[in-house]
Amino acid sequence: MAARRLVLTDTNVLLNLAFVDRLDLLGALPDLGFCAPREVLDEVLGPRERALVESALAGGVLHEVVLEGSEPLRLFAELLQIMGRGEAACIALAAHLRGWVASDEKRAFRREAERCLGPGAILNTPGLFILAIRRNLIGLDEADRMKEVLERHRFKMTFASFSELLHQENQGG
Repeated sequence: MAARRLVLTDTNVLLNLAFVDRLDLLGALPDLGFCAPREVLDEVLGPRERALVESALAGGVLHEVVLEGSEPLRLFAELLQIMGRGEAACIALAAHLRGWVASDEKRAFRREAERCLGPGAILNTPGLFILAIRRNLIGLDEADRMKEVLERHRFKMTFASFSELLHQENQGG
């Protein structure tokens, strides 16, 4: 069995999964292990979402990781100049632990994540759903329903349906 890839999860991915009651997906992808630093966990403010995240932590679906060590703390301090605490902690820890990040952030976050982690080390919410679809953990209809819920929470996706996204990927685009 291949080793699990560590994925440092940012607040926006945690909230998106909490909004659709699917934090369980973090524990259902056998080749990925999801963690969040305290800096991210402290950003989950809604009582319902906080309870769901705490339940995921208690159930072992999500693990807390501590930001410590001179090199991760140095990178964290550097990244704080251009992004928030949670995002900076995720990149600093992923760089130190040779992991990936799960985030829907763009611009500075994406640029710095690619600089520190290399290309292909960012997993976003739609990408997480695609992995779950490919592993038969969710169906296309459920993914599209979750997309609708997330759009009501102001998380817009650039495609109409997950079937469209899968088709584009299968066509090499």
